[in-house]
Amino acid sequence: MTGCHKKPLQTSSRRYSPPPIQTTQRAPAHVPKRPQIIDPSEDSNPGANSASRYDGIDTGRVSSTEIGLASWYGPPYHNRRGANGEIYDQNAMTAAHRTLPMGTVVRVTNLQTGMSTNVKITDRGPFVQGRIIDLSLAAAKETGLYRLGVAKVKIEVYAAQRPLTGGKWCVQVGAFHDEDNALKLKDSMMRRFTTAKVIEFPGPTGHWVRINPAVPDKAHAQQVAESVRSAEPDALPYLVRLD
Repeated sequence: MTGCHKKPLQTSSRRYSPPPIQTTQRAPAHVPKRPQIIDPSEDSNPGANSASRYDGIDTGRVSSTEIGLASWYGPPYHNRRGANGEIYDQNAMTAAHRTLPMGTVVRVTNLQTGMSTNVKITDRGPFVQGRIIDLSLAAAKETGLYRLGVAKVKIEVYAAQRPLTGGKWCVQVGAFHDEDNALKLKDSMMRRFTTAKVIEFPGPTGHWVRINPAVPDKAHAQQVAESVRSAEPDALPYLVRLD
């Protein structure tokens, strides 16, 4: 399926603004699976807390790397269901990524502090332009990202439970406070992409619109994403791997 190029989509919807970064919350007493949380303000040896294994998975050879901005998320997402179908625990060593397969183990290194840790991809995001990964609260503390809020990181991809290539893909657009605005966008997308399945659904960041191409591979999803236009710079289409 190929989405036709259209004029920019004009919407009157109010775009979603991500919640402000929490800077006053105290570190949890302990982190499941990683018994020690190192507060960046108390760590005298940045990078000393790095590990070569995660949950018994030998990380081994690096298959790919990525550099970009990272942020972290905790409340109000804690104890809500993540994209992998499990309840998100801000005290576990996990992260959200838009395109890596669920279950992939990656090492995240804060290029400002030199601190690093291994995390497992269990959720999708961040849906903020320019950011490549959202760390859990626990992982943010181990990398020195907790107090910084946003920092440049290097991601090294290690063990993956699914192949890095292939997969099932979609395009997500939106995050609206008002469900009516999301439904209007859904109706517009249904008229434009007649062979795709278009749904609207509530998520922790608002109401989203998802376009599932008839052929759900990355190439067709990319064509849809490139054809979607929005008058709102923060309501951009994001290419997302579902599995």
